[in-house]
Amino acid sequence: MTARSRLDQLEQQVSDSLKEGDILFISINSFLYKQVAQGTGSWCSHVGFAVQEQGEWFVLESAVPVVRRSPLRKFLSKTCNNEVAIRRLKSGLVPDQIERLKAEADKRMGRLYHLGFKYDSERQFCSKFVHECFRDGLGIKLGKVETLEVLLEQNPQASVGFWRAWYFGFIPWQRRTLTPASQLSDEALETVFATI
Repeated sequence: MTARSRLDQLEQQVSDSLKEGDILFISINSFLYKQVAQGTGSWCSHVGFAVQEQGEWFVLESAVPVVRRSPLRKFLSKTCNNEVAIRRLKSGLVPDQIERLKAEADKRMGRLYHLGFKYDSERQFCSKFVHECFRDGLGIKLGKVETLEVLLEQNPQASVGFWRAWYFGFIPWQRRTLTPASQLSDEALETVFATI
């Protein structure tokens, strides 16, 4: 099977499983995002949520360089080994809630990405974007906000050397952040589709 046909098949499977507001987790094949996954003891390194517009699926995501609306196929094409999971709020969503999520995403469209993963910043990163949209739109906090110190202490497999280099020699230990892995395991969500 060619890469194109595998992507066709994955896109169809995901489309058949999706509802608006579902959260999609993928694994980006780049050195930085592999370190994010390793540092959190998870396979996933990126997250966004699904909306439908004129019969087409899109994923709202914070990605380098800005928050954007990506066609589903483009979002899925970034994952390695077809790794994807769809998680849904156990409580479900009604149309009004979906509109509130979209409105929160629209407020953040075009906002710059924060490569230092600083939660307390105007800039966005993938898990922070999802967290804020659900928090501000629905009053639901997905994932766990924690300091880099706590995160790295809880994940001894993380490469402290990499993160020291990433932060130009000094890890900001008290910086608060939020990871896709903490959302992947959030008990408010249930998995409705996964390839892993």
